[in-house]
Amino acid sequence: MARTNFGRLLILFVMSQLMFVLATLMTLIQQMSGTPYVTGGNSPAGTDCSGLASVVSNLATDRPAFSGRFNTGNEESALLARGFKYGTAPGALVIGWNGGHTAVTLPDGTPVSSGEGGGVRVGGGGAYQPQFSHHMYLPVEGEGDAPADDPAPVLVNMLAPAPPPPGPDPADAPPPPPPAPEAAPVPEAAPADAPPPPPPAPEAAPAPEAAPAGAPENEAPAPPAAA
Repeated sequence: MARTNFGRLLILFVMSQLMFVLATLMTLIQQMSGTPYVTGGNSPAGTDCSGLASVVSNLATDRPAFSGRFNTGNEESALLARGFKYGTAPGALVIGWNGGHTAVTLPDGTPVSSGEGGGVRVGGGGAYQPQFSHHMYLPVEGEGDAPADDPAPVLVNMLAPAPPPPGPDPADAPPPPPPAPEAAPVPEAAPADAPPPPPPAPEAAPAPEAAPAGAPENEAPAPPAAA
């Protein structure tokens, strides 16, 4: 996260520097706008196409504006010494030229020139004219140096978790318990209006024991005694 924030801050810083350089270039070019085309000129009073390209590339690379002037014959080596790269790039300072003319396109796409219909002016065909066979651009400072987001951590030599123990073998499982006996049916309750059950029958009297053999038969009872 810290590296990501640093990268964003770096991008913001580079963009602010680019805006500052662009503002500085536009201020000087507007001051020189309308000055005459002067062959070999190298001052705020006037210059030619190569002189204007020299002024712009010097300011963009923190050099004095009117020092180290070049021409279309040595423009390639002069731009390489100032940190330019071959080709073009969007949002970059681009300079195009051939054997007899050169022009500039600023990072915001504004073309500037000298010798295209007069002296120094904001406008013209810029660096992307079909007549130009050479192009170089100044990369934005810090371009491609911003650190990328932190990659996801990679775990090295980390043991995989042990697999769970195997479950019991179905063949070794105990037999299921026997089914529970069925419960006896509950007798239905008698309705509230039903008559009470009859009383139990009396027990039968025990039969008299038989007289032993040879015993006299039952005699008649003796008459009561006289008073």
